[in-house]
Order: sequence, then structure tokens, then C-alpha cells
Amino acid sequence: MENMRDAFGKVLTELAASRDDFVVLDADVAGGTGTYHFRQAYPDRFIQCGIAEQNMFSMAAGLAESEVIPIVTCYAVFASMRAIEQARNSIAYPEFNVKIAASHLGVDVGPDGASHQALEDIAIYRSIPRMTVVSPADPVELKAIMPYLLDTPGPLYLRTGRSPLPNVFDTDTVFEPGKANVLHEGEDATIMAVGVMVHRALEAAIQLAKEGIFCRVLNMSWLKPMDEEAVVKAARETGAIVTCEDHNKYGGLGGAVMEIVCENHPVPVERVAINDIFGASGEPEDLARAYGLMPEDIAEAVRKVIKRKA
Repeated sequence: MENMRDAFGKVLTELAASRDDFVVLDADVAGGTGTYHFRQAYPDRFIQCGIAEQNMFSMAAGLAESEVIPIVTCYAVFASMRAIEQARNSIAYPEFNVKIAASHLGVDVGPDGASHQALEDIAIYRSIPRMTVVSPADPVELKAIMPYLLDTPGPLYLRTGRSPLPNVFDTDTVFEPGKANVLHEGEDATIMAVGVMVHRALEAAIQLAKEGIFCRVLNMSWLKPMDEEAVVKAARETGAIVTCEDHNKYGGLGGAVMEIVCENHPVPVERVAINDIFGASGEPEDLARAYGLMPEDIAEAVRKVIKRKA
């Protein structure tokens, strides 16, 4: 298994061999974000900004006025809180072509504890006008969509990750930008998941199928703009939805899905997420179990939401 941060650093290095239109800015965390791969291969295109995320974001805004695409890299908790004014006013408001790539998401961060576990970043970034928010499910998807993300102008927030992830996609998968991927078919309920929760959602669907409960599983990597058509279709065809995210239950994937459902086709929705509390320090898998983010928790949420169907 490969972790998303290393996959990110490696794909940047691969892309740099055929294109010279981007540089990478780092906040002294190249080892934590995977960009050390790029630094080793292209030191002249790697800008060390030190532990000064606000300055790094402002520098990126200035660079964006040239023909160079700045990719700023840091931990998600600092991208979404320490430098959020610069992200909003210096990058999103003028609609500069800056790509913000953040690692260390949710309790999957593990032993670094609450200070480094970003449980709020989806809510923060999807509320900023003109900001695209993308959270790939595995290294295969991340590598496949990176060229499109670089080729598409405008501010972007990309979520990578810290822990190794099993691949849910084959290397020959064709991704359609902005669209949810159907990973498992079913008509009893729909499980919508993002990031580290996607492979757990698939495990839950397989477990439930043995009980005679058949679930559609959607990978919701495009958090903003979201694939509203896929959400409404799932609501109409399955009549019940469970959302899964390693994020606070407020303002993230669950909130976004409920907004669409309530406006278009109301159905019962259950959220598998962090229950509005801070995380502890521990191993990622232990924390996922402690905070109710495991496949068995998703399966139980499905059983619960099915009972609520009209």
C-alpha cells in the first residue's frame, strides 16, 4: 500500500519531466507532505518558505500573476486555519491559479494528535467562493487527476493524506472530472464516502451484501463542485443515504449531501463522521475504531437509515 502524500510527491516529479509550468512551495514539511521527492529531483523549482504558511500563500498569489502555477504544500490544519485569510483574500477573491495541497487529514493523522488533525478543512474550504475542493480516494485516483488539476485554471484545495491506503481503483481507470464514481451497485441504500473512508465503505457494502442488504457505493472525491446529479439519482433510486468522512460531522461531506438532498429529493441521511469533538493521539486504525469510522460502523448506519425509509 502507498500513502497519498508520497503518491503526490512522486506524481509531481513525474509531471515535472514533461512540463515546466509549475513550482512547489513548502512550509518546512517536505517529509510530511511527500514533496521531498520533488525537491530531490527539481531543487530549482522547489521554494522553501519555512514555517510561515501565511507568507507562503501570499507568495503563491504573487507568483500566480506570472505564467507559473504555484503549488503550496503544508498540513491541512494550517492551510485551513493559519493561512485562511490569505487563501480567501489573496488567492480565491482574485481567482488566482494557485493549487493548495494539504496532507494530514482527520484522525488518520494518528499520533500527532488534536493540534494536527484537521477535522474542519472541508467545511472551511468549500464555503469559500471560487474554490474547488478535491479529495481523492486512493493514490491511483490522485495520480490520474493531477494533470487535469494543473491544466484547469483557478484556485483549488487538494486533500492528500498521511497513512497508507489500499487502492480502490485499477490503474487503467478513466476518471471524469467533477463526477462521483460508482464503486458498488445496490438499491437498498447508498453509501457516499470520501478519502480514507472510501475503502471502508466498500468493505461495509460487501459485509452488508452477505446479509441481503445491497448498497450503492459512491466515491465523492469532488466535494466542490459536487456531482449533484449523482446525489439526486441515488436519493431517488435507493431512498436512503449514509455519508462517510474522517471530518467533523458539521459542514463536510454529510452537510453538502444533505443540502442537495433537502433541495431536490428529501430522503433519510445518516452521517458517519467525527461527532463534533477533538481527536486524541494514537495509531490511525485505533482512532478510527474509537471514533466510529470503521466498516462495521458504516454497516450499522446503513441498517439504521434503511429503517427510516418511507
